Amino acid sequence: MHRRRAIEPLFPALAAAALLSGAATAQDKPVPAKPDQRYARAIAAGYKAATLCGAVFNAGRTQPAVESLELRGIYPEYAALVPMLTATIDRTTPRVTVPFAPDLPARQATWQRGRGCTLAPIGAMPPPVVTTYARQPAPASSDPRPWPMGDAGIRPAPSPALTSVVARAFYAYGEGSQTVGVVVLNDGKIVAEQYRDGFGPFVANRTWSVAKSISGTLVGMAGVDPQRPANIPEWQSGDPRRTIKLDDLLRMASGLHSDTAGNRTDAIYFGGTTVTEQVPSWPLEAKPATRFRYANNDILLAVRSLRASLGNAAYAQLPQSLFTTLGMTHTVAQRDWQGNYILSSDAWSTARDLARLGQFWLQDGVWQGKRVLPAGWMAYMTTPSGPQPDRAEGYGATMWLFGEKQGLPAGSYAAQGNRGQYVMVIPAERLVVVRRGEDPTGSSFDIARFTADVLAASR
Repeated sequence: MHRRRAIEPLFPALAAAALLSGAATAQDKPVPAKPDQRYARAIAAGYKAATLCGAVFNAGRTQPAVESLELRGIYPEYAALVPMLTATIDRTTPRVTVPFAPDLPARQATWQRGRGCTLAPIGAMPPPVVTTYARQPAPASSDPRPWPMGDAGIRPAPSPALTSVVARAFYAYGEGSQTVGVVVLNDGKIVAEQYRDGFGPFVANRTWSVAKSISGTLVGMAGVDPQRPANIPEWQSGDPRRTIKLDDLLRMASGLHSDTAGNRTDAIYFGGTTVTEQVPSWPLEAKPATRFRYANNDILLAVRSLRASLGNAAYAQLPQSLFTTLGMTHTVAQRDWQGNYILSSDAWSTARDLARLGQFWLQDGVWQGKRVLPAGWMAYMTTPSGPQPDRAEGYGATMWLFGEKQGLPAGSYAAQGNRGQYVMVIPAERLVVVRRGEDPTGSSFDIARFTADVLAASR
């Protein structure tokens, strides 16, 4: 059998007939849904399939553990529905299926090595099996190379004060918060590390919006000029959106409308709708570069522009090129079924890998003595320009900006994501603080106070 190209869709034959020809098998017996609940059930089933697929096959977690943590405290629209939907994990395909309606096929998320999980659209029949494993594929384990490229030679010896602060991350700094991992780097070395039961140095979880800062990094690696208009093929000549610059997208200043306040794209994340189907379709509602509106769509458009500018082959290799360069062997960027990276949110990584990324940022895009990012790119990502968010933190180009207002040294910055994902970089102190969480909706972790306490204990 010939090898599938890296950028090819995982589901190439999803014609309209697929929506009509398949139905859930008899043993699935999904509970019939009220007509007005069908779409919500379909999205909830996609949420469950995608989350289980990532946590089981990318991270090696068990289904009961995932259902008790990663699938708890989720978006309120789906919180009651997800526990009612039964998931089946096929560890040899490998695939997760979740039935949601009696007259349509179950939702499916399929895993491939090096590619992670791909969610099929609502109504799709199961795709052909690409690889069959005799048993569940094992996630990557310890890398024998010395830190930071590998995991050898890591011997944290935190002071009692730092040990106490890191331990408190698992029960303090936010009522109801659920910390699953903490890594602290000082001058590039791991000086403290702790995990919740069920997690560890090689157990990944979803980065959520930390992926936005990965996207900003990839734009720099690609060498494209952010001050030029974004390259969006769906915007034809005469389209007023063609004036939107890549810089506007990276700074959340596109002026585009979206279906929610901007930070929810459920149809793409959990519905199997593709980036190119939905994201380029939203109209302008404000002049570009005049309004800050935090938006998944802006970052998805920036990454869409990379695909159009680089071509499919270079685009497909770009994230893995970064991860390989930094020794991030437990990190994967996932795509929709038409090969578009969903890099506003859909990457899976470990605390150690994100610590490597934070150290790379702290070193101004230089790794192992080699310049990977253009000189000045990190200054670009961490410098505010144009409209700013209505909150204490500022915003650069995919980075949140911290400083004295938050009790931290000037010039501090962070990548942040849903459910409590944080990569804090304090250049003035050569410090990187990674906190991974599975915080439920309504709970928050006080990352500024925690980082300030880590900083005080590290001196």
